[in-house]
Amino acid sequence: MARKQSDYLASLLSDDEPDAVASPSPDAPEAQEPAAPPPPRRLIPPLGEVPPAERVRPTTLLARESALARVASGQVRQVTQLLLDPDRVRVWQGNARSYAHLTEANCRELIDAILAEGGQKVPAVVRRVEGDPDHDYEVIAGTRRHWSIRWLRANSYPDMMFVAQVAQLDDEAAFRLADIENRARKDVSDLERARNYAAALKDHYGNHMTRMAERLKLSKGWLSKMLRVAALPEAVIAAFAGPGDIQLKPGYALAQALDDKAASPAILKEARVLAREQEAARARGTSPVAASDVLRRLLAAPHAGVEREGPLFVWDNARTGRRAVSVLSSGRQGLTLRLHSGTGSTTEDLLEGVRAALEDLAAQGKGVQV
Repeated sequence: MARKQSDYLASLLSDDEPDAVASPSPDAPEAQEPAAPPPPRRLIPPLGEVPPAERVRPTTLLARESALARVASGQVRQVTQLLLDPDRVRVWQGNARSYAHLTEANCRELIDAILAEGGQKVPAVVRRVEGDPDHDYEVIAGTRRHWSIRWLRANSYPDMMFVAQVAQLDDEAAFRLADIENRARKDVSDLERARNYAAALKDHYGNHMTRMAERLKLSKGWLSKMLRVAALPEAVIAAFAGPGDIQLKPGYALAQALDDKAASPAILKEARVLAREQEAARARGTSPVAASDVLRRLLAAPHAGVEREGPLFVWDNARTGRRAVSVLSSGRQGLTLRLHSGTGSTTEDLLEGVRAALEDLAAQGKGVQV
């Protein structure tokens, strides 16, 4: 800041008049004795000896000048909050949250908070849109706030306004902002987030998963699993009561099971049966099929109607003459072992039996894939 501008700013911000410099009056009587010299001035006097006005005024002036200089240099931006008609604001399609699945029930806590505080206190983030005669802005972060304000306006609070701040963002930056906000939200399902990532991988990162993981500060392995969940077919998704029931761990297990071409038809067939049951439950107003039961039935579908012929392998302890280890199943999901109790086997005996089981399964081509 130029010195003249700095001096002008200081004069504008100054709360006190400048000290007047007294000129000797020509009519003043001549002093008879010289005044005593003033005591030496301390450069840093104790805090208690400094008058409050002298302590505060220079610091306040400096802080004000510094703050305005930071605004002028761009280090600090002044953010303007707007009061918007929510009907003139659309929701950005790149957001992970499913607007269609928002209801009064899952937004009730937010609605009550807005009413208790006399309005929306935390602004949403929007950006301007052009070429849309029905909307002026679109929501980047704050989808639930937008839905809740619209609901309140339709239910006895017509004057409620949508509070937002405008940001200039390209699509990739908008995606990262929305992802940061939604990542901590428990009401955004893993399926919604996974599909959002899958779309962003194509639209913003040229299908380069490593680049996307670096930009989002995510584990590449975790992102890979999310993308596998995003690829679940609609028939399987319809088997669940809603997208919130599909979380990463069970969704990834289903994706792996569907990779088996022999098992996939049975899983899809059972999924269609479950979808009809879920639809019937919604029509009756009864409880839907729980997510854990859906997962169990889908994963068990390839083995339905197949009679178990017995263990794949058994190992008898030669020292005690009793059966100690059995292999009940072996598949893509892993190996099921049974260690029999009351056999008199030691830990070393059981380890020997497990080793024998693994070697036998490997010889049959049914070993565990690591």
